[in-house]
Amino acid sequence: MNSLSHRSAQRRLATFTVAMILPLVMTGCSEDVNSKDANDASNARSTGSPEPTTLAVDKARAKADHLSSQILDMIGIKEGKVAGGGAGVALCDKDPDHLYRMDHPWSIYDVTPDKLKAGFQRLREALPKNGWKIVDYGPDTSANKNLELTADSRTEPFSVNASLHITGPSGEKEPLLAVTVVSGCYRAPEGTDLSKEY
Repeated sequence: MNSLSHRSAQRRLATFTVAMILPLVMTGCSEDVNSKDANDASNARSTGSPEPTTLAVDKARAKADHLSSQILDMIGIKEGKVAGGGAGVALCDKDPDHLYRMDHPWSIYDVTPDKLKAGFQRLREALPKNGWKIVDYGPDTSANKNLELTADSRTEPFSVNASLHITGPSGEKEPLLAVTVVSGCYRAPEGTDLSKEY
């Protein structure tokens, strides 16, 4: 892919990220992580404690990257290219000095629409078998009516949104499957300067 096409793909990925995070923030991952036990995030959403889990940024990033890797495996597309770096920090509005969440947007491209469609279907079938609950599925509100799904993890305070871009002028020109993995809010350990995290 030449640098101009790569920049175009990066701009599209950023646009998709904004569009995808909004519905995720309204689902289960928008809830604060409620367990005080940083080593047992699986209990985070089942307790009634008002305090978010305290977790080091690097550990939260490792969780997000690990879940993204699992989702890529579920999609099962071996060819093509993957765009996007590792998970990054976003501050939580409730307390931006101490609370943060992880956002990990990425996409698969340089693959035929039929292979992207098949990968999306594999993901839809695999998520419930791997500890995820699909909370939304269907066409988005764009003119292209891109097919998308949102799922919440049953064991971790994370959600995933996947969106299939194979229709309309941009999807036909450069088809891709866009994915965003996002966490609920974590509390940074005392002494962490979130302004220095990325």
